[in-house]
Amino acid sequence: MSENGRMDAPSARTQVRRLPKRGHYDAAVIHAILDEGFVCHVGFVHEGAPVVIPTNYGRSGDVIYIHGSAASRMLRTLEQGVPVSIAVTLVDGIVLARSAFHHSINYRSVVIFGTAVAVTDPAEKNEALRLFSEQLVPGRWDEVRPPAPQELKATNVLKVALDEASAKVRTGGPVDDEEDYALPIWAGVLPLRLKAGAVVDDTRLTSGVAAGAHITGWSRG
Repeated sequence: MSENGRMDAPSARTQVRRLPKRGHYDAAVIHAILDEGFVCHVGFVHEGAPVVIPTNYGRSGDVIYIHGSAASRMLRTLEQGVPVSIAVTLVDGIVLARSAFHHSINYRSVVIFGTAVAVTDPAEKNEALRLFSEQLVPGRWDEVRPPAPQELKATNVLKVALDEASAKVRTGGPVDDEEDYALPIWAGVLPLRLKAGAVVDDTRLTSGVAAGAHITGWSRG
């Protein structure tokens, strides 16, 4: 990212080629999408075969963090410096057209290319773990027991810079062929949003302890 929050220029890998008008390279757009999501898909090559692993993540500035067990195949492979691609997608609606061909979805997505770097500084590692917690449920970190030394040791954290990242966004209604607009078929958008259901108390919850509003009122979008 440049100092003004834009990519200096999209790279050959981040340039949106299919429907390029949907491409965005502003840091603000990319960060907003990453901050609303919490599940990413990490793609890499392991022993000559492509692998894609879903995991949660956290973002700080122009860096995205991923983590897992010290024995994780994904983390052990990425630590070797192999190229990695990370994707995050938010689905905002189902676009229903008059023809089957023009059905679509409204979405916001980010694709990142880069090389993962192991986080070895204890303070940064602990901060990354806080980010993972806050990415899932903001406010949760302050009310839970922090990671113990042995838990930190058993957890590996990697970071990938957002130097090569782009967003792709679709909004709006269906775009039908002109002759299809006269068809007596409903068309439009079915909006979608991620909303939590009623909380389910743990069976061993201490009496009198209730979930806070940051949990019961959780939502995305």
